[in-house]
Amino acid sequence: MQIMKIDPRALKENPERMRHSKSSPQADALMLATIKAVGIVQPPVVAPEPDGGNGYIIDAGHRRVRLAIAAGLEEIEILVVDAANDNPGSWGAMRSMVENSAREPLNPVDQWRGIERLVALGWTEEAIAVALALPVRQIRKLRLLANVLPAMLEQMALGDMPNEQQLRVIAAAGQVDQKEVWKAHKPKKGDTAPWWQIANALTKKRMYAKDASFGDDLAQAYGIEWVEDLFAPADQDGRYTTNVEGFLGAQHEWMTSNLPKKGGIVDVNSWGQPELPKKASQVYGKPSKSDHAAMYLDRDGKVQTVHYRIPEAAKPKGAGGDGSVARGDDTDAIAAPKVRPDVTQKGHDMIGDFRTDALHDALGRAPIEDDMLMALMVLAFAGQNVRVDSGADGTFYGGKRFSRHAVGLFDEHGKLDFEQDTLRVAVRSVLIDVLSCRRGMSDSGMISRIAGDVIGADEYLPNMGSEDFLLCLSRQALEASCAEASVQPRQKVRETRAALVEHFASEHFVHPSGRFAPPADELLEWIRAGAATDVIGTGSRNDEDDADDAGEEQAGQVDKEVGQDDPQDIDGAAEEEHDQDFDQRAAA
Repeated sequence: MQIMKIDPRALKENPERMRHSKSSPQADALMLATIKAVGIVQPPVVAPEPDGGNGYIIDAGHRRVRLAIAAGLEEIEILVVDAANDNPGSWGAMRSMVENSAREPLNPVDQWRGIERLVALGWTEEAIAVALALPVRQIRKLRLLANVLPAMLEQMALGDMPNEQQLRVIAAAGQVDQKEVWKAHKPKKGDTAPWWQIANALTKKRMYAKDASFGDDLAQAYGIEWVEDLFAPADQDGRYTTNVEGFLGAQHEWMTSNLPKKGGIVDVNSWGQPELPKKASQVYGKPSKSDHAAMYLDRDGKVQTVHYRIPEAAKPKGAGGDGSVARGDDTDAIAAPKVRPDVTQKGHDMIGDFRTDALHDALGRAPIEDDMLMALMVLAFAGQNVRVDSGADGTFYGGKRFSRHAVGLFDEHGKLDFEQDTLRVAVRSVLIDVLSCRRGMSDSGMISRIAGDVIGADEYLPNMGSEDFLLCLSRQALEASCAEASVQPRQKVRETRAALVEHFASEHFVHPSGRFAPPADELLEWIRAGAATDVIGTGSRNDEDDADDAGEEQAGQVDKEVGQDDPQDIDGAAEEEHDQDFDQRAAA
């Protein structure tokens, strides 16, 4: 090692230097002013050219040499080091990386490239970790990040870095996916990259091995390949898979094979809670031997078990004393395994949303005659989701929001004065506020489906041939849809669903259960129940003040008395009066 003076223009840059990212203009201006004032304080480190050349290659201090030339210095001092005897390129690369890291932390991109260069020169991950005083896990993490698309690395080297979470997602994706996403979100020259959009496009649902109940045999049978998450905590099992369908299938098969006594598999609701049988009460303490077990998959795909009790069924009259009926009811408390319906609960929720949006679109835009519009108004206020504060018969569900539609019917002097077009708009707006098919408290029931059917709201239903909705259909329902669309069913449900999605990408699909027209038997039963309520309710109207909400109690009693399959249960006189009244209302 020796110090000598040389013209900085005679020094050659090292093409394999560690720091490739450019410094800021402010930092360069500060160093240039310092060099002009006091010269170079620390000489650059250089090494002789390999193969016996006469020149020198800069090992450390590229920026100092560049700014010395900019300052107009004719000579600078340099520190000439001897090349290592054993693999000089390897030791020089490590020396350069250590020197740069000690002077100022390397840009992450430069650090990735430096580690990859050391590995190419024969360094092991353990040796690099010891030399740089870093954990081996950190070295492996950096090597994983080195798989980022080169075009993205160039953007990062400009100082436009994503945050750690975004970087994790990008590094875990494949080169093909990165290339497609980068092509769609590549920034213009001088702009920053939309890393959150890029990370969001590359995000895939992960199912972790720590949540799996199945073993390696089922994992292999369902084609599950575990990938190590190097960003996960070191003391946790960070293995994961993006094969969500295979993971859930393996979990379901494991549950089927490991059902406890008096156990079964249940679905979950939209909040991720298990759907227990009717009248079942969940056991939160220690379960007894007579309790039932329900197994289900939570939102993370993990097997969960809850226990519940079924109340004992009352012994019917004439039953023997051997308790056979009770045991039969106890056995049928839950099916094992449970048969999947054609449409899941989530599917019915989606259908409710589809119907409501289509109904509102039709009410707002479809051609509707004035008499039909007024009839729909009457129907809307008969919906099960409506409350009206009435001075005649007590309090019914309704709200102040309807006033916003009524104010348009008044003139500037407060007089009720309107045009037919204004009235139509108000009526349509009220109908939109009232009628709903969404499941839950806002469901109008049969009313909304009748309204949607008569105004042709089926034409406004969206395309249900999407992956999200088809996931809610059973195998039988999917195969029935294939028959209607002339699509050949596949051997696997996943492949059948993918074929339907591809077919309906250019077609419009509405599942039969999603149409507005209600089944004829349900519609007739609803009409019959409503007419019977009106007949019997007229004789007890004077007694409504004796109980809260007597009208609803009366309707419920009528449903119990009249809504039977055997017409002989109805008194002859009451039945005759009911028929006469029904005929009069139908004629009207």
